[in-house]
Amino acid sequence: MQPFELFAIRYARNGPRKLGQNVISGDPHEDHSDLDFFVWVAKRGDRVFLIDTGMSAETAKRRRDTLIRVPADCIRLLGLDCAKIEDIIITHLHYDHAGTLDRYPRARLHVQDSEVAYATGRCMCSDLLRRGYDVDDVVHLVRCVHAGRVDFHDGDVEITSGLSLHRVGGHTGGSQVVRVWTERGWVVLASDASHLYYNIRKNAPFPSVYRVDEMVEGYRIIHRLAEGSWDHIIPGHDPLVMKLYPTLSSELEGIVRLDTAPLQPLPF
Repeated sequence: MQPFELFAIRYARNGPRKLGQNVISGDPHEDHSDLDFFVWVAKRGDRVFLIDTGMSAETAKRRRDTLIRVPADCIRLLGLDCAKIEDIIITHLHYDHAGTLDRYPRARLHVQDSEVAYATGRCMCSDLLRRGYDVDDVVHLVRCVHAGRVDFHDGDVEITSGLSLHRVGGHTGGSQVVRVWTERGWVVLASDASHLYYNIRKNAPFPSVYRVDEMVEGYRIIHRLAEGSWDHIIPGHDPLVMKLYPTLSSELEGIVRLDTAPLQPLPF
């Protein structure tokens, strides 16, 4: 099985934050980890997958996140053209994962049935549950459905040899994680199924959650998919990712390789 090269691109950050913002029932006065925002790229000779698309500058300003760069503008640093991307995996439809879809006119979008049903159904009548969504992003996804550009998946599916999707739910109604075969074995992009290493290691759910039971079960699923190796799990928003994995070059700061072993042991 031919391995993928796998990259994380940091494009924004949010902080400072307190423990209560990162863990249910966490102390609202105790300092805790900031959040980094990422998209990911899996590439090999025959296929390229962009995993999530980030958000626009306008959305970052409105949401009070600090934008570093718009992903659609910087994937060219990996030799990619957003106008030519053919496959995008959307882990879930929150604003920081499914924005700027209009920048990818040729792409097929891979999403879970349950995520689209959740993001367009009665749960969005709740201010709490819909606050992570940008209605324009969701409407654009629906337009892509009507244009025949969306591949719906129901649960676990192997899209191609060495890359599979796994529905875990929890954070949203249809969140999915991505398992990628690399030179160092299976690597699991957890996305927001675990925002931080802290969440999955401490079995401590993040406060932005649809179903806590699914989120906790998702931690077990992710650990199993990673064959029990914590350093083969990549959380969705942990600044440690930038410290643990090697950059490609000084000119490409903020882009790290995930298909190689961490530069140092995980601090737990």
